[in-house]
Amino acid sequence: MREFVLHYIWQHKLFVQHDLHTTDGQRIEVIDVGKPNTHAGPDFFNAKIRIGKTIWAGNVEIHNLASDWNKHRHQQDRNYGNVILHVVKKADVPVFLADGQKLPQLELSYAAEIETNYEMLVSGTKWIACADKISGVPEIYIRAWKNALLMERMEQKVQEIKVLLQSGNNHWEEACFVIVSKCFGFSVNNEAFLSLAKSIPLMLILKNCRDVVQLEAMLFGQSGLLKDLTCQDDYIEKLRREYTFLQQKYHLQPMDGKQWRLLRLRPDNFPYIRIAQLASLFYKRQQLFSQLLNKPDIRSLMHLLDAVEVSEYWKSHYIPGEVHAPKSKKLGQESVQGIIINAVVPLLFCYGAHKELQSLKDKALQLLEEIPAENNYITRGWRETGLTLETAADSQALICLYKRYCEAKNCLRCRIGHRVLTT
Repeated sequence: MREFVLHYIWQHKLFVQHDLHTTDGQRIEVIDVGKPNTHAGPDFFNAKIRIGKTIWAGNVEIHNLASDWNKHRHQQDRNYGNVILHVVKKADVPVFLADGQKLPQLELSYAAEIETNYEMLVSGTKWIACADKISGVPEIYIRAWKNALLMERMEQKVQEIKVLLQSGNNHWEEACFVIVSKCFGFSVNNEAFLSLAKSIPLMLILKNCRDVVQLEAMLFGQSGLLKDLTCQDDYIEKLRREYTFLQQKYHLQPMDGKQWRLLRLRPDNFPYIRIAQLASLFYKRQQLFSQLLNKPDIRSLMHLLDAVEVSEYWKSHYIPGEVHAPKSKKLGQESVQGIIINAVVPLLFCYGAHKELQSLKDKALQLLEEIPAENNYITRGWRETGLTLETAADSQALICLYKRYCEAKNCLRCRIGHRVLTT
């Protein structure tokens, strides 16, 4: 038995609670198991236990074997002087506090299925450990967990925005530029786009946003992608010359172009096209955050973002120097929805929390209900287990579940895992 499973059983009172006795025969009633301690010291603080006729308030220590108490030298550590009960799977020896007082011990009795189910979850090789069991979990139970997960996902993204705000003098337009830019990487190059956005102060974007060539020169130059191009192309040479001027004028330091991933991408996802689209967005939509706040409804947001179109050169190029028949390269509907989900909604939610505007926070969450569920390897995996994903609120919740619980086999903190363990 893994010791933290005993912690879980104790914390959630999954042990047999009637007719409890210490190893030396004293009757026990567990009034309060206490609060888990995540730091050094006893495992649970402020427990309340009736032992015999006396109610004790203090700490609880948990081990597989009672002899682990001595192995860990707790009998010499006065930080364990307030332990009132030693909870164990097997009491193989008596144990004592530092002052020599004998410590009451309780051998936990619990359903064998808990241990069996836990080992099944953590040792399984399935994509989702509980894939074979999840169909037996009531829908109302899953729905409540998804609501909590959505808020956990939102809080995670809000914290990222707060970090940007703290490093940028609480400049919301700057934070918007960085968060939206990151989304143009669409998972494959999102970290590269994040580095790109952080390498250029928004002030410089706004100073040069009335000329799309200057804006593209700044973005492509800072990306590091122009540096190693060998093609003989008038437009690319124009961007190089313009960037050299801007670099000297503003003392710019380009990022390492090796951060960009170019292999196994569909042409529309090539970083050249995505950077050109980003340039188009801030060429056409200056003060973007203000515009997002002005009309935070789904139709207006879709219109605001789907108007993005690359400049003339990129309509006939996926890669510099390689010409193809001209075609439109606007952001697709799925891409626009992805930006709303991953950038606009967290920005609006965070701003609503900052200004104590519950209506704006509610509106941000409502946007997720109005967008179809995302289609990626995580959501497809959940669908294979039989779960229903209808909206982006569903997909965001289950992405959070997979990344924060399933990948780490953190089943003991998952409500679905709890249900599977105990039924």
